[in-house]
Amino acid sequence: MQHGRTVFAQLVDSLPKYDFDKCVARYHGDFRVRKLPAYEHFLVLAFAQLTWRESLRDIQTCLTSFGPKLYHSGFRHPLARSTLADANEQRDWRIFADFAQVLITQASALYADEPFGAELQAAAYALDSTTIDLCLSLFPWATFRRSKAAIKLHTLLALQGNIPTVIILTPASVHDVNILDQLAWEAGSFYLMDRGYLDFARLHRLHQAAAFFVTRAKKNFRCVRRYSRPVDKATGLRFDQTVFPTGFYARQNFPDPLRRIGYRDPATGRKLVFLTNNFTVPALTIAQLYHGRWQIELFFKWIKQHLRIKAFYGTSANAVRLQIWSAIAVYLLVAILKKRLHLDTSLYTILQILSLTLFEKMPISQALAQPSLQTQPADLQNNPCLPGF
Repeated sequence: MQHGRTVFAQLVDSLPKYDFDKCVARYHGDFRVRKLPAYEHFLVLAFAQLTWRESLRDIQTCLTSFGPKLYHSGFRHPLARSTLADANEQRDWRIFADFAQVLITQASALYADEPFGAELQAAAYALDSTTIDLCLSLFPWATFRRSKAAIKLHTLLALQGNIPTVIILTPASVHDVNILDQLAWEAGSFYLMDRGYLDFARLHRLHQAAAFFVTRAKKNFRCVRRYSRPVDKATGLRFDQTVFPTGFYARQNFPDPLRRIGYRDPATGRKLVFLTNNFTVPALTIAQLYHGRWQIELFFKWIKQHLRIKAFYGTSANAVRLQIWSAIAVYLLVAILKKRLHLDTSLYTILQILSLTLFEKMPISQALAQPSLQTQPADLQNNPCLPGF
């Protein structure tokens, strides 16, 4: 049984070690490595994320204090701060990125049937980015402004379970719309994005891939109306039109008809105008879909608050990418664990429990199912938009 093993060792057991080894072999991650193999490197960074360590020295001190428990938790070599610093600088970050994609595939399959607030049979994804501010003197490679450095975390989030399916890291100077060139569109799925991604040439490629987009129209969007469908204004809908763009470049880049939907939020009175290439889904469902895009904003807020991705253990681009990908992998690992153990506890609560019990010897299901720790913080209980958090 699991009574003689630490919680961390049981958590590590859920990692697909064979897939991790394939990622390491793909990029020769353990070539001429003697002291800190890639797998142990990942475990060290996962420990740092789960326990919110602040520095390399902090990581080394805390791990060393656990003594013999380390060997039985997967750490086979003594950890030196300089060794960890060198690994962060030199080990290929694509190892952790590819491994995170393996975890994304597993998590997406587990959460595929999760509801997300709209009556829709197709998959729905939200696309957006968040900026992580950095010090220009320490991170000169992260170009942004004349006196400021930053990186962008571009994310495609599956609304079923709030699982990130695509993550792209770039300097903050890269405009969001350029990310549309790097995505592979899934036929029949809906992609929700704000006005920053309104580029008709790129959206037409999405349209030709038989996928659907929902975005907001800019104030200077010009079009000619060809047809209007009746709407129930009591629901907040104002109009539902078939239109053609009249701008010179817009007409050239998107020669097909668009659907223009006007909506007024009954709660706030805010007026919104949506553009989509889907003509079959009810107009009110389109408005509800776009409202679900807010989940990606909550996802960014959550990972910034509960994972260590705003302060880094190294200053090179490689070290920053390693740390961010390890944080994403930890998020996915906890989400997978929550689903496999059928836990009703929020991800926040699971992280708090793990941070205190990693090297306790008890069954992990028992550690995460303590009745006294089932109560969620009031701010998360009152947040209906994050059922999986």
